[in-house]
Amino acid sequence: MIEELMPNVYWPEIWEASLDTLLMLGGSMLFTVILGLPLGVLLFLSGQSDRPAQRTLYNAISLLVNIVRSLPFIILLILMMPLTGLLMGTKVGLAGTIPPLVAGATPFFARLVETALREVDRGIIEATQAMGATTSQIIFRALLPEARPGLWAAATVTAITLVSYTAMAGLVGGGGLGDLAVRYGYHRYQPDVMWLTVILLLVLVQLLQMSGDRLVARFSHK
Repeated sequence: MIEELMPNVYWPEIWEASLDTLLMLGGSMLFTVILGLPLGVLLFLSGQSDRPAQRTLYNAISLLVNIVRSLPFIILLILMMPLTGLLMGTKVGLAGTIPPLVAGATPFFARLVETALREVDRGIIEATQAMGATTSQIIFRALLPEARPGLWAAATVTAITLVSYTAMAGLVGGGGLGDLAVRYGYHRYQPDVMWLTVILLLVLVQLLQMSGDRLVARFSHK
């Protein structure tokens, strides 16, 4: 039955492409969190300060974040090809996709982190300051723990965005399900391959959303 509905589907290649998509998602999400979390914290702290130097820093970082966020990912992917080649030794495939994925998602995640931190009750921060806590203690013992529901929600949205980015990377030979959809579904006119990749990506997005919702609910204050 399945073979009749999808005569052009070669299942080993589908599983390999699915694994590549998961690897791209996992690797890029890891580096996005490592880079985007401190960047978001820096945006929040500098944006809350009344000092001219801190406000200048905030404006500079905010401008850079907005510029990168405004670029369509496919354009960013092409613009970064020379740098990607230098960093990874290749401009295509799994390794060649990670740098532009991280570059595209990090500013997005950082802005969501800033928003999540802004939702933390100011009274908690002020109480921590009144107890003589240092800036690092305020960040790690007050801000981040209290913002965990928002941070998990930000990570969920970012992961789903990265799924769409990995699909677009297929247009330039980035590998994964997106590459399979372009090579077989589009160039070779095999709609069954196209539809299968779309279904698998939808399932992945749904699983990410369900997992994120559960984590947000778990860490939310009752």
